[in-house]
Amino acid sequence: MSERSERIGEHSARVGRRRLRRLPAWICLILALGISLFPLWWMLRTAITPGPELPSDNAGLLPRHPTLINFARVLGLVSRDETRAAGGSGANLSFFLYLRNSVVYTGLITCAQTIFCAMAGYAFARLRFRGRDALFNVFVAALMVPPIFTLLPNFALVKQLGWLNTYQGLVAPSLLMTPFAVFFLRQFFLGIPRDVEQAAFIDGAGPWTIFWRVVLPMTKGPLFTLALTTAVWTWNDYLWPLLVAPGEDTRVLTAALGIFLKQSPNTSPDWTGLMAGSALSVVPVLLLVVFFGRRLVDSIQFSGMKG
Repeated sequence: MSERSERIGEHSARVGRRRLRRLPAWICLILALGISLFPLWWMLRTAITPGPELPSDNAGLLPRHPTLINFARVLGLVSRDETRAAGGSGANLSFFLYLRNSVVYTGLITCAQTIFCAMAGYAFARLRFRGRDALFNVFVAALMVPPIFTLLPNFALVKQLGWLNTYQGLVAPSLLMTPFAVFFLRQFFLGIPRDVEQAAFIDGAGPWTIFWRVVLPMTKGPLFTLALTTAVWTWNDYLWPLLVAPGEDTRVLTAALGIFLKQSPNTSPDWTGLMAGSALSVVPVLLLVVFFGRRLVDSIQFSGMKG
């Protein structure tokens, strides 16, 4: 019994020392998490603060009189007089119209870019044609070009085509593919055993059938990863939609929030309404991460094992 007690004591001591060594890492992790989430929390705090009380009620982590009136204002559920009484500037925000535009803009680019980048990545990984490697190197070299450098040429082209304030003008520069996405998927296609494709070829399948029925089902993780990252990036895009589609019918949510902030020239900015709109705009992306985030983690783990 004494030896067993000693072994149990030694095991407990080792576990205690192990936990003690991990304590600094946990503290750093909690601090990093708190710093990362604090801006999001402050956005929510401002959104539930009554407008007239915002200048004086900004010291605590919670407002003294929390309210949901700012969300109702943004969603258009209250009248203009009630908006002004709640401390708003009276500016209009057609939230559901801009939400629809953002969904269309994000959905078109995400679906098309995922499909076309998968085709290009498979072609660079498996198909043999003259100049393939040189073309791929030039294509990947485009990663070195900052997106701001292509902004004005793309705008001039869209304007000449008469696509300003249209969905085709919004999605044109990013609809087909991006260098990073092609490079990302090509690396996964290179990791697929050739025996699988050769077996399908022996059974009479051509390159097109092999790509759709054999290769794509084996790369669901990378495809979900690309789709999720593309959707988040496109949803948060601000400068290009503001430049190309400032019209009411094609204005996306991010651009609309910026315009909403400037619609109070004679008063102070409507910070509570802006934060309420920003909080609502985060919800679709948050739902995507919640439902598909696990696939993203699995894909990263898979790529780590392959490396």
